[in-house]
Amino acid sequence: MELAEKPHLRYQKKNSYTKMAGPKSSFLNLILALGSVTLLSAFSLGYVYEWTLEPIATAKREKQLRAINAVVEFDNDPLAEAFSVLDGRRVEDDPNALVFYPAKKAGNIESYAVKTYSDQGYSGRIEVMVGLKLDGMIREVQILTHRETPGLGSKISAPEFLEQFVNKYPDKFNLKVTKDGGQVDGISGATISSRAVGEAVQVAYDQLQIIKENE
Repeated sequence: MELAEKPHLRYQKKNSYTKMAGPKSSFLNLILALGSVTLLSAFSLGYVYEWTLEPIATAKREKQLRAINAVVEFDNDPLAEAFSVLDGRRVEDDPNALVFYPAKKAGNIESYAVKTYSDQGYSGRIEVMVGLKLDGMIREVQILTHRETPGLGSKISAPEFLEQFVNKYPDKFNLKVTKDGGQVDGISGATISSRAVGEAVQVAYDQLQIIKENE
């Protein structure tokens, strides 16, 4: 004769089933909560990106125009007419290309702002904006970016150094530093940085001559 199951044992079994269901429910709730947070975060980031995209583009454009305006005069939109040149030929989306911005007056090109560079800086690439008249004369030179040593190579941005290039013709004025037999007074303790700026300007001039020959 089998003994009937005791009431308190039935209660314990049912109670154990109830306790086992608890962790499953909590885990499911956690997954749902994390999913909701992830979706909300993704939506928020997407909205912020779209909202800031236009202001960022506008700020970038204004920065470029200021740099161009610092070396040439124009009444056109040089950004809209810009083109890239590498080894004397026009290219698209090449990080090693120079960018030419035509500066026009009354529809005629009077000069170019050229975004040039040298990878021979003490700490790497130095980007330079050079204003060149059609006859090759240097109008202005501005340093765009560099990582040179503060207090030494960083002096390449100083007007006292850059003014050496203004109103000079590279076919008559040697853009090398005096230590290399040129006519540019290098910055004391920063010959490498000084040499790189002269090289960047020379490359811009050389590319302009090739463009003129091909026109």
